[in-house]
Amino acid sequence: MRDFSYVRADSIDAARQAAALPGAMLLAGGTTLVDLAKCGVAEPDSLVDITHLKGLDAIKVDGNGAMIGALAKMSHVADHAEIKSRFPAVSEALWQAASAQLRNMATIGGNLMQRTRCPYFRDPANFPACNKRSPGSGCSAIGGVTRGHAVLGTSDACIAMYPGDLATALVAFDAVVHLGERQVAVDDFFLLPGATPDREHAIQPGEMITAISIPASGTARRSTYLKIRDRQSYEFAAASAAVGIDFEADGRTIRDLRVALGGVATKPWRAHAVEAALKGKVLSEDRVRAASLLAVEGAIGHGANHYKIELAPRVVARAILKTGAMA
Repeated sequence: MRDFSYVRADSIDAARQAAALPGAMLLAGGTTLVDLAKCGVAEPDSLVDITHLKGLDAIKVDGNGAMIGALAKMSHVADHAEIKSRFPAVSEALWQAASAQLRNMATIGGNLMQRTRCPYFRDPANFPACNKRSPGSGCSAIGGVTRGHAVLGTSDACIAMYPGDLATALVAFDAVVHLGERQVAVDDFFLLPGATPDREHAIQPGEMITAISIPASGTARRSTYLKIRDRQSYEFAAASAAVGIDFEADGRTIRDLRVALGGVATKPWRAHAVEAALKGKVLSEDRVRAASLLAVEGAIGHGANHYKIELAPRVVARAILKTGAMA
């Protein structure tokens, strides 16, 4: 780790100005930044400490939805009574992420800014070719060990999987990232790799996440987050699904449906085709399993990760049926 300067911001404007300087990075919970610095991926010239900014850790829920400050701890949001009752998939996604120690330190804004766990990205000493770290250098993952890599949203430049749980739930329920003067839908905040995998978020120099808002909806209230992984705790998803259902008055016909996938794509992945196939239909297992196959339209396997193309529809179907049983 190389030497760097440290600045404690005393206002949001001061934090933005300091973070806009070349080589500057924001410091909140630090759980991701410390990891990246240890493995030689992050090499900041200066750290801008925003942990003491007042008001950015607030969690407010009313009839219109939820407003979650960027500095709110993951564990605090997960355990918030109104989040648990009105946005259960969000709470569940947070509880199933990381370890208890990390959830008590990591912030919501930092969680959205986390970077891939691709082992090639995180090992520059042994794998110098990585388009996320060094644009144009190549992708060591393609042709390598790929069990944990993406099958959706990939490109010739990158197949790294987006690892987060929270963002999957936020994408399902049309959450919005507040960047001060600008607001961006969470689905648009995360960028596909295309030819520029080094650019992962739609955030500009001098901007910082101040809050996340989630609109209230029937689908958000009746929702769940299902995560399938190799071990029960402190493991990233092999495939996950955030699902919300709103029924018509008969309690059987689907008025609205939200489905988003995690663990299988280069960004949190909204399964619009699955939603369209089931809206207006009576919930049934056969219909759900058939529609869930649409979740992996266009998927491309790379060797060892091909199993995700079969796993993801099963996870989606299970999550929909589980959520439907709540009606």
